[in-house]
Amino acid sequence: MTETITELEDRVRQLEASATADALTLEQREDIEAIKALKYRYFRTLDHKLWDEMADCFAPGATTSYYDERYQPEDVGQIMGFLKHSMGRFSLFGFHHGHQPEIEITGPSTARGRWFLYNYMIDTKYDTTMLLAAIYEDEYVKADGQWKIAHTCSTRIVEEKLRRSSVPSLEIRANVFEGRQSGSDARFK
Repeated sequence: MTETITELEDRVRQLEASATADALTLEQREDIEAIKALKYRYFRTLDHKLWDEMADCFAPGATTSYYDERYQPEDVGQIMGFLKHSMGRFSLFGFHHGHQPEIEITGPSTARGRWFLYNYMIDTKYDTTMLLAAIYEDEYVKADGQWKIAHTCSTRIVEEKLRRSSVPSLEIRANVFEGRQSGSDARFK
């Protein structure tokens, strides 16, 4: 089959139009980076126990589903109450690492994302260490130019617990929360 120059030019234009339709705009790329920064802030403020800053990650009316839907607090107040209760002790250290984001802009002010979570937890009160792998599935909304979490859901892949005292050489050599009370502000300096 022989194509004329005009036919080839038409095919090139069609391919270019198709590629352009599938490409992200600069604004969409900036939105994706802002959503990544939001989720990173969520993990950082959770592990640092910065509850006021963490509450700002959520949209009004946000919903959550944690631990395979066992806990489903609704609205920012309930979400923060649940997180403070479950993660607020200074004898509990969390290291939440979110990786491999898959973020899709679904509208001018909506998006969804999927994250792989690796979480390493130390609980000195109960002498345990926990390793957790999970998937976070989020929905985001943009209001007043800021992305917020509208819904977040974590589903465990695997959870493993270890009694810390069963490993004689295991010791904590630094503790940013040492000497702090549960009600105090745990800001890192």
